[in-house]
Amino acid sequence: MWQLYQFPLCPFSRKVRLLLGEKGVGYELWRENPWEGRDEFFQLNPAGRTPVLHDPEKGITLVDSRAICEYFEETVERSPMINGTAANRAEIRRLVALFDENFFADVTAPLLEERMKKRLVYRAPPDSRLLRDAMRMANEHIDYMDYLIDTRPWLAGAQMSLADLAAAAQLSVADYLGGIDWSGHEQTRGWYSVFKSRPSFRPLLSERMDVIQPPAHYSDVNA
Repeated sequence: MWQLYQFPLCPFSRKVRLLLGEKGVGYELWRENPWEGRDEFFQLNPAGRTPVLHDPEKGITLVDSRAICEYFEETVERSPMINGTAANRAEIRRLVALFDENFFADVTAPLLEERMKKRLVYRAPPDSRLLRDAMRMANEHIDYMDYLIDTRPWLAGAQMSLADLAAAAQLSVADYLGGIDWSGHEQTRGWYSVFKSRPSFRPLLSERMDVIQPPAHYSDVNA
């Protein structure tokens, strides 16, 4: 069986978990804190980042969330997540890159640094200025999501796609860390509530990260 090396607030691990859940692919969770720098983990991924998907029986190791998702798009026919015309598939990949790169750099990464890593690893207080900047950038990104949802059934078009999974994964981590102000974002909030009710998403909502607790609304599918 596949072994997924991840930690609970890694948005890229969450994206892979959502994809595997939608496609019905079984796997075991293996907790990995990348900041610990275990030699065994570096042997699986020299970059030292999660997620890593490993099948010891088949001798296959998959590294990088986009590469992992593309692998299962090519090998599992159920629930295609890079779908539609060539132009639509290009739009899906554009949005996946937007959330994986821009949203992560602007919002998720600083929230993880200030509200998780500083607390668990450095035992230091967060920088309130950086937190405010991350929340401001989150608002700008969600404004764009509101626009997309106003004009399309799903973020990239007529069907749910990998773009929706990538966005939901990033949003879920930022929301867990209290970095999202949902006021004035009813479009994205409604889209996200639908996502939270999906079977693939429910395991993420039940997990907790050590001593860091999410806001009360985090696991409420109606919030």
